[in-house]
Parts: sequence; structure tokens; C-alpha cells
Amino acid sequence: MSGVVGIVSKKKVGKELLFSLNSIQHRGQDSAGIIVSDGKNLTRMRGSGLVSEVFSEKNLNKIDSHIGIGHVRSSPEGLNQDYNIEPLFSFIKGEEFSIGNDGNIMNYKSLKQDLENEGISFHTHTDSELIIFLIARYFKGDIVEAIRKTMAKLIGGYSCVIAMPDKLIAFRDRLGIRPLMLGHNEENIVIASENSAIEILGVDDYRDLEAGEIIVVDKDGFKSYKMEEDLNPRHCIFEYVYTSRPDANIDGINSYMFRRRCGEILFKESPVDVDLICPVPDSGTPSAIGYAQASGIPFAEGLVRNRYMGRTFIKCTQEEREIAVKQKLAPQKAVIKGKRIVLVDDSIVRGTTSINLIEQIRAAGVKEIHLMITSPPFKYPCYYGVDTPNKENLMASRLDVEEMREAIGVDSLHFISLEGLISASKTNGESFCKACFTGDYAKYGEKI
Repeated sequence: MSGVVGIVSKKKVGKELLFSLNSIQHRGQDSAGIIVSDGKNLTRMRGSGLVSEVFSEKNLNKIDSHIGIGHVRSSPEGLNQDYNIEPLFSFIKGEEFSIGNDGNIMNYKSLKQDLENEGISFHTHTDSELIIFLIARYFKGDIVEAIRKTMAKLIGGYSCVIAMPDKLIAFRDRLGIRPLMLGHNEENIVIASENSAIEILGVDDYRDLEAGEIIVVDKDGFKSYKMEEDLNPRHCIFEYVYTSRPDANIDGINSYMFRRRCGEILFKESPVDVDLICPVPDSGTPSAIGYAQASGIPFAEGLVRNRYMGRTFIKCTQEEREIAVKQKLAPQKAVIKGKRIVLVDDSIVRGTTSINLIEQIRAAGVKEIHLMITSPPFKYPCYYGVDTPNKENLMASRLDVEEMREAIGVDSLHFISLEGLISASKTNGESFCKACFTGDYAKYGEKI
């Protein structure tokens, strides 16, 4: 899971990149990087840590450049080495070239092996390097044609931004699994994973890139190159459940309203008699509000969130995640002691963080805990860009709901139904990838 930004601006682009990357920090906390162009050459700056730890507004404001791309990265376990930090820098037919990617290529290993058999040496563990090599193979002066031929080889979810000395290019995978948006006004043309990175620059006119669409931005503006094939889009439904910011408007759906409706639907599907409705902040908060409003039961902040802690789900290791949960969330004894509560969370993946959290809440003297989850059981790994463990490490793939309830230590455990989740989107659900819940993985040119 990562976040990407690309900007062509009449202003100096360094500070603009900083603001945009800060706005999508929730998509990656391990590292951050930018590439800027002075019109002739590309310059890279990157480092491990949060955006604010890697860059300063003062230093970036000195950059005299009007084209740039940026990336925030959440590394899979064991792959957070310095050489994997994006954007990656390379040369294609003598031209400087840089790429940042949010996603995962399912056929990465086979494509990589083919290239290695031809004598190509890889220097990172990232899918982005594979994409660079494929584009280089097909590039004969027409970057759009090279990207189109590359996309025909790739199976998976990806949203990429590319910087060349005189232009910015972006493209979204052929099923539109990973999000990517284009916004523009008189001063800026911005491409980003979420609208928050666009709106922070004062750009209110934006849209989603279509599945398979390529955008090329240069001094004359931008041009769109759309797919000629008629493919069935498969947008990631987990974006609305957890990944995106609450104010994200992705493919016509607002994340906050989606999550709040999930809470309302959960109450209809699983009503319980309790004293308080409490969220696991922050992604569980809109749903807890929806459950409280639908039930008429008071909403309360039963857990206090340490605002200086980042996301726990995208930590590299299980040990880091467990420690981070204890640092991030603290039970409010004065609020929940002796009470029967509904606790609303977005998902159960590995289950270990839920177990640790419930232990803390029990120790605070809660009388009953009824855990409500605003997604169906997470039974299958994601291969499209959300870093989830192997199937045997997914709690819902090993245990049924009653066994999960007992393992977590709650009085009752309820998941929203898949039908309820789709209903919250106010669509028929045909455009979603739901593989993490169903095991039906998106296939190119075929329906799920």
C-alpha cells in the first residue's frame, strides 16, 4: 500500500509536493521520496520515515522546478530497505526517467525471471523496477505506446506516476483496482491517489482516471489516452472500508458516507441491547456514529487515540503492530467501566491486534463487549496492493465466527454481510473487487 502524487505547476513544485504527500501520509509511513525536474535533468530526494521527517518546507521551497512526482511507501514485511524507496530513478534510451507506483503486480515473479534470463539485473525488490524495464523495452520515442504495451503484460493493480525531464505521465491499471485522480486549475495539474492531495493545493476540479487510462502532462497541458478495450472495472472495495481518508471521493463514492451507512446497516443486521456505542478510531468512527444514530444508543469515545501515532495495519512486522496498538489506543475507564458496549471496527485481518485491544478494554472494567465489524470476514489474501498475510495467517480463513469470538474474547461478534457492504456503496457492486471476502480474484477481460 502506497500513495503517489504528480504535479506540473506554475509555482515551484517542491513545497506543493510536500503538502500533497502529507495529505496521503496514511497510505504509507515507512519512507517518502520525490523527483523534480528543472526541464533538463531530474533530481531525487528520499529517505526512511514520515514525510515531515524526510523533507522540510524550507528546503523544498528552494527547489526551482515546475515538474515533480512524489511517493509514500508502506513496505511489505522484510522489504523496507533503502534501495526500495520510491520514486525509482533510471534511464530509458538515454532519457532520465523516474517512477512511483501504488499497487502489486501478480505476475511479477514470472516477468522478472524472463528478464533475468535475458541478462537484465534487478537492483530492488519493487514492482516499479519491473515496470521500468518493460517500458524501456518497448520505448521507441512514443511513451504512450510503450506504456500501453507494458500494461498488456501486467496482471495486477497499479497506479503509476512517471517523471521525465519535460513531462509528467500517469496511468491506472486496466481494471482500475488502485485509485488515481486528475485535478487541474490555472496554476496546477495534479495527479494523486486521493483527492485530499489535490484539494490541498486549491484544486477543486478533479476526476478519477478510467481503468487503463494514460495521462501525459507537459507545458501545453494534458492529454488523455483511454483504453480501446471494453474491460469491466474492479475497484478495490477495501479502499472505502479502511485504506482511504474519510474525505476521499473515489470512483463516485465518499468514504465517510460509505462507512457511516455501514454502521446503520450493521445495526439493522445485528442489533444488540447495550449502554454505549464506541468506535475503534479512526476508521471505525464514522460507522460507530451510523450505528449510534440508527439505534438511538449514545455514542461515546471509549478509546482515546494518541494523535501522534500513525496507522498500525501498515506497520512492517506483527511485533511493531502489537506495540503500536498499545501506544495508539487507551481505554477511557471513566467512560466505559461497568458499561455494556458495542465496539465498532473496520476489519479483522490477523486478529492479534483485536485480541490485544480487547484485553486492554476488559482490564478497564467493561461489563460486556459486542464487537461489530464493518466488513465481511477477511478470508483471502489481497494480491493487488494491500499488504495482507498468507491465507493461513488470516483469522477468518482458519476459524468460523464463533471460534473467532472466543479467541478474541468478546461477548458477541458480528460482521456486516457482503450484501450490506455493497448496499452501503449505493451501487450494484459489479464494479468492485471483493476478492478479500469472496476469493474471486479479478481477471482481465472477464467478470468476477
